[in-house]
Amino acid sequence: MGNTKLANPAPLGLMGFGMTTILLNLHNIGMFPMDGVILAMGIFYGGIAQIFAGLLEYKKGNTFGLTAFTSYGSFWLTLVAIILMPAMGLANAANAHFMGVYLGLWGVFTLFMFFGTLKGNRALQFVFLSLTVLFALLAIGHLADSESIIHVAGWVGLACGASAIYLAMGEVLNEQFGRTVLPIGEKH
Repeated sequence: MGNTKLANPAPLGLMGFGMTTILLNLHNIGMFPMDGVILAMGIFYGGIAQIFAGLLEYKKGNTFGLTAFTSYGSFWLTLVAIILMPAMGLANAANAHFMGVYLGLWGVFTLFMFFGTLKGNRALQFVFLSLTVLFALLAIGHLADSESIIHVAGWVGLACGASAIYLAMGEVLNEQFGRTVLPIGEKH
């Protein structure tokens, strides 16, 4: 058996995260209602594709990637369930303040994951820092019953999602061309 190079699953996970995050935050800024577009992306690209990416990171021995992608994939699946289960008569609608606690816990998790990015590239650090701020603002917005804070969070979420897409495409294009096409702030 020769030395087999494994593909990088991170761009798949980053795209699933980034595109779904942008769609949800277009809702948070008030541009679109919560509908099947967000829910379907939350299940299949934000959820399932990220979980696949995380499992592939396991194969590469990347604990950070495994933890990040499987966790955020599960975040999207739970978020969709929180929205859909009441509509299906399987649960009561989420309490807005309890939703704030849920989002706050994700913010604490993300803050710890941000510290794990400090040995990585600058683009990854930005994704996790902006996601930490996003979760904090969403948690505060739900706990304070403030649509205006959620609206501000939406703009942060758009930047976060766009940064994840940029990083994903940077990793794909830089590898494909064997040189820096999109700078991602590599550590040397």
